[in-house]
Amino acid sequence: MNPLYLLFLLLPLAFLSGWWAARKRAVQHSGARVNELSSSYFRGLNYLLNEQPDKAIEIFLQLAENNRDAVETHLALGNLFRRRGEMERAIRVHQNLISRPKLNDELKTIALLELGEDYMRAGLLDRAETLFADLVAMNAQAPSALQHLIDICQHERDWHKAIAYSRQLEGLNSESQGLQIAHFYCELAERSHAHGALDEAHEYLQHALQAHPDFIRALILEGGFHVQHGDMDKAILTYEHALEADIEYVPEILPPLLDCYARSQQMDRAEHTLLRSLEQYRGITPAIALARLYASRDGEKEAIRFLTVQLREKPSVLGLRELIETTLRSSRGEARDNLMLLSDLTHALLEGRAMYRCQYCGFGARAHHWQCPSCKRWSTVRPVHGVGNE
Repeated sequence: MNPLYLLFLLLPLAFLSGWWAARKRAVQHSGARVNELSSSYFRGLNYLLNEQPDKAIEIFLQLAENNRDAVETHLALGNLFRRRGEMERAIRVHQNLISRPKLNDELKTIALLELGEDYMRAGLLDRAETLFADLVAMNAQAPSALQHLIDICQHERDWHKAIAYSRQLEGLNSESQGLQIAHFYCELAERSHAHGALDEAHEYLQHALQAHPDFIRALILEGGFHVQHGDMDKAILTYEHALEADIEYVPEILPPLLDCYARSQQMDRAEHTLLRSLEQYRGITPAIALARLYASRDGEKEAIRFLTVQLREKPSVLGLRELIETTLRSSRGEARDNLMLLSDLTHALLEGRAMYRCQYCGFGARAHHWQCPSCKRWSTVRPVHGVGNE
């Protein structure tokens, strides 16, 4: 929805409700006061509708000085300016509210929280962090302030502070923050490993697994570290553990695991793992991997037979493409030309298709992300299942 349209839709409701509440109280004291309030509300609204927000701000700042309902309406006004991207006006609204000497502590805290969000949206992260840290120190709106501090730390990739704030938040609301803490430790492990601090990287992975037992990302990273150090046996055990921990990550686990099996000449063990994954995983990836194993060991005819059976049970364009590619290798003449056409069609069907989707916001991607690029939540991006996907 257009933010400007939303502003015009919601503000009249907010102002009228605030005016009505004020009117009910004021009518007991003075009819003139009622008229003054209603006139001011509608003058402010008229300025907004005529795209004169600065004049509207002055009106509502005056109303906010002695009227609680006007203050709450004013908070909504600042919030809507922020949603429209008018950060200077949003900041001005909230700063003026905070400066009011008669503003009670509850409303001042809310205004401070809103101002911090203004700073974040404007990219003034240092100011936002200082403000939120002050709120936490005052134990005012601490859970919300801590969550904003965690968001800032993630943006700045300050994982140590993000972990500290997450633990503090966990202590306040008793909700586990183990999953995101484990991700933060994995970020630190990747950084340490990239800088050659191998022992430190391993220690961070152990912290991740303590924060969130059987954490799939930590297991996949640990398996990769073992591969880079040439320890195929440890890598295999770790990747197999990862499969047991979360079978939904088959597309990420199987490729490096199969490479470890091949490099250590353990293809019988590979077949056993793939057959077990075939039973447990609803996608086509294990079937494709088994077909390739059969093609190299038993010949393409056996691979074609196996894939044909699997596609009847799990229809998939990915599986069909694999069947066509396998059949092409032994085809000649017109049959080969027809298969080439089908191959081109399946590639076109798959091109640009989202193979992963965030289960929270619906963001689609071709590759896997541990943190959704759109909503910034962790571990919400999963393989898409269906005929056109996994």
